[in-house]
Amino acid sequence: MITGVLFAILAGLLLGLYALPEKFTKDYEFENTWSMFFAINTFVVPNVAAFLLIDGFTDILAAIPSDVLIGMVVSSVAWGIGAMMWGKAINYIGLSLGFSIFIGTIILVGSLIPFFVNGVPATNIFLTILAGLLVVLVGVMANGRAGIIRQKDEAGNTNNEEKKSGSIITGILIAVVGGLLATGFSFANSYGAEIIDKASQAQGNPSWKSAIAVMYVIYMAGGVAIAIYFAQQLTAKKLWGKFKTPHLGKNLLLTTIMGIFNFAASVVFAYAAFKLGELGGSIGYAIFNTACVVTAIVSGLITKEWVKASAKAKNFLYIGLTCMVVGIIIVAYSNSLAA
Repeated sequence: MITGVLFAILAGLLLGLYALPEKFTKDYEFENTWSMFFAINTFVVPNVAAFLLIDGFTDILAAIPSDVLIGMVVSSVAWGIGAMMWGKAINYIGLSLGFSIFIGTIILVGSLIPFFVNGVPATNIFLTILAGLLVVLVGVMANGRAGIIRQKDEAGNTNNEEKKSGSIITGILIAVVGGLLATGFSFANSYGAEIIDKASQAQGNPSWKSAIAVMYVIYMAGGVAIAIYFAQQLTAKKLWGKFKTPHLGKNLLLTTIMGIFNFAASVVFAYAAFKLGELGGSIGYAIFNTACVVTAIVSGLITKEWVKASAKAKNFLYIGLTCMVVGIIIVAYSNSLAA
């Protein structure tokens, strides 16, 4: 159990840090950096990892029942669409509020989805998990509030009347729907992990290689939706020419590092879910996403993103971090009740 929890936390650390290299790309717009990252992350890295590290990989794919494969592909495409909707949501309601609503939805719904696939555990375990998730969500909302106050502090505007209520409502709806769709990642993992693991072990692979196979299906399918979105954005904004820059080599290296970290984070999470047993898809997912948010926030503090924030904003941030840490401890404890 402890091993699974530690791997879930490690996965969250990797996911929370993967975007840091983006700060050092040059001559690129947002769409250039992130389209390059996603191209490497969803198509290049999974193929290199799967065909280089997994024995009998094509036989493993062939052994996946068609209904399971279709279910994984559809839910993975939904995950890709959800990730893109989050990007749209922040245009309406800002990064902090959009992130808190999106991640809050993912943690709550995504952690419960495995129960619909594998069944609900004993009442005391289930209630303990729910209690932990509630504390985590309080922390996420506190962090969102801290971000909103920080934005006002930096803009020197405490009124925030520039955002119309209609736009805010639209943004919230997009963030919630995007978060719901993004939980397709959790469903795909829970739905196909056991079957793929059996097929992978039949080829003599250990479980950590099975995790790569699971993520291969998810990333390749989700990558299609993401690729379509960025192709449209790059065309609409006439940004294809921006890729040609003296800094192309450096940007390619940085986005490759991002892609490796992101994919590795998901593989480590999938392995953590294996190690955590029957409740791994739920408990591991909650710990994974919560650790990611905590890591991202702490890295923001280290890189002085909160220097101009008021004491009120920082207090909300610290309250949020505390709640999230306490919440994942409660969620982790619930797994010991199943022993």
